[in-house]
Amino acid sequence: MTRTEKAQFIDELTAEFKASDGLIVCDYKGLNTKAIESLRNTSRPGAIKVKVIKNTLASIAMKNAGIEGLELKDTNIFVWGDDQLAVTKVVATFAKTNPSFIIKSGYAGGIVVDAAKVEALSKMPSRNELIGMLLSTWMAPITNFTIGLDALRAKKQESA
Repeated sequence: MTRTEKAQFIDELTAEFKASDGLIVCDYKGLNTKAIESLRNTSRPGAIKVKVIKNTLASIAMKNAGIEGLELKDTNIFVWGDDQLAVTKVVATFAKTNPSFIIKSGYAGGIVVDAAKVEALSKMPSRNELIGMLLSTWMAPITNFTIGLDALRAKKQESA
């Protein structure tokens, strides 16, 4: 890779890191190509990007994007996307099925998080699930009222 290609690659990474809400760094040593492709395939529907990047290039791009505090050592695969919960869910699910895949650290919501925090974030309900819970809570009184009215109607018809 020439110097200009590296500069262009760093600029692209910087823009993507700035636009993303969640970034997770994982160790992929011991995984074969088929397993990494499986991770990429599961992440595509959620617009989550998975890429093995040289540590020096990634650190420059993260510094340019304002992401500091992540220590990059050994072999790293970077997973990032717009929805931090979706990113954590994909990574945590993949880590459960592949013991060689180790979550190192991440950057979510403007702070550096460790592997335990990434696991905790992956267990949180998504935005759509929270909206569904809220709507069901709002609909409960109306639903109960209509059930009561229907029971009253049935009782009146039965007695008549």
